[in-house]
Amino acid sequence: MINGIMTLSGAWEKLRTDPIIKFLIVSLSFYGMSTFEGPMMSIKTVNALSHDTDWTIGHVHAGALGWVAMISIGSLYHLIPILFGKRQGEMFSVPLINVHFWMSTIGTVLYIASMWVNGIMQGLMWRAVNTDGTLTYSFVQAVEASYPGYIVRFLGGFIFLAGMFVMAYNVWQTTRSRVEEEPEAALQSA
Repeated sequence: MINGIMTLSGAWEKLRTDPIIKFLIVSLSFYGMSTFEGPMMSIKTVNALSHDTDWTIGHVHAGALGWVAMISIGSLYHLIPILFGKRQGEMFSVPLINVHFWMSTIGTVLYIASMWVNGIMQGLMWRAVNTDGTLTYSFVQAVEASYPGYIVRFLGGFIFLAGMFVMAYNVWQTTRSRVEEEPEAALQSA
């Protein structure tokens, strides 16, 4: 992760203007976060709290949406114009890439944060015992307490999915627009 981020050394100003770089840098941040969190969750005391809870789901989606999806999206935004011969390798709309970046980032953060909160709450509820040794909460009570987190999870997933539709529109417009001729080829055909 550090190697990937430090590759941008000396060119940090590109983060202001290039949304593809934003996708790549944020995906590396999610990669670092999820690769730190995984070993942390294997620590016996942490695992006793997180095992079989929504925390694990949040961890997996930090890697899946935050790392794998966002690095793939950034790579595709870079490659698609090249594959379709666009001059200067530009997509149909750079502002739509920015919109997609923020939708992906916000959607991912909402999704994983709601699962982390749910997971910690579930773990604590499942471990709570009364003075006589009986469980304080039933499994059903823990699931009912998780409903607000599931609503936030749905909202985050919906925002992320809507961002993918923004990307699909941008890619469709890029691929259907006329392939620009290189200036040398235009001169030779004249």
